Amino acid sequence: MLARLFPKMIIIKTKEEIEILREGGRRLAKVLHAVKKKVTPGVSTKELDTYANELIAKMGDTPAFLNYRPHGVKRPFPASLCVSVNEEVVHGIPKESKILREGDIVSIDLGLNHKGLFTDMAMTIPVGKVNSSSVKLIEITKGAMLAGVEAAMPGGRVGDIGYAVESFVRKNKKNKYGIVEVLAGHGVGRAIHEDPFIPNFGKKGTGDKLVPGMVIAIEPMLNNGTKDVTLLSDEYTFVTDDKKKSAHFEHTVLITENGPEILTQI
Repeated sequence: MLARLFPKMIIIKTKEEIEILREGGRRLAKVLHAVKKKVTPGVSTKELDTYANELIAKMGDTPAFLNYRPHGVKRPFPASLCVSVNEEVVHGIPKESKILREGDIVSIDLGLNHKGLFTDMAMTIPVGKVNSSSVKLIEITKGAMLAGVEAAMPGGRVGDIGYAVESFVRKNKKNKYGIVEVLAGHGVGRAIHEDPFIPNFGKKGTGDKLVPGMVIAIEPMLNNGTKDVTLLSDEYTFVTDDKKKSAHFEHTVLITENGPEILTQI
């Protein structure tokens, strides 16, 4: 998600909406884990998109990203699944001609519309056997996401999440990962993208307050080199400036009185 362009409006979900989001999150996790099993050398990114679409249709739901057009973009997104390979950070457009190869890493990012409410999830997967650098990048990015989730406590602040993500990444002294700063997590639920904007860096005690009933997507994006990224001419795909690999993980999280609840899990 790009930086917020409109006045801030944080939406607290009702009990009824939360139950729908819980079911939608379970359904989304089921689909994405099924797609994960299809990630093998020789598969096209379009095949993954088609499979995700078929699974969503069988459940009677709707893909959130298909035909979604963010503000300022000329054309709607042409697929259900974002598939970003190697140096592609996020929002990669699936293609028949883009074939996964042994040693690649691939981020699959999917949104689901269940009964009019949205959840969002992403994971990065090795394609066959990958090198140790790629394994570590995936491991650290997933760990950073979970650290962010743990920090999403009621009464806390958005900055607590960013601080937790950044601190987890910086603990790794051997590898200097670039934390993408122009893209971030976000509120989700009644729309695909809502406030608040949730950077993957920050200071404790700063930013919007976290209160029960908030539903947010926490999604760190880490690069194996520079933090700097470029948007391609397709208006969607971001790539690393140094063409080194990038990883991305995301969960939709409900803030409850007792702490964070991950909605996008089976």
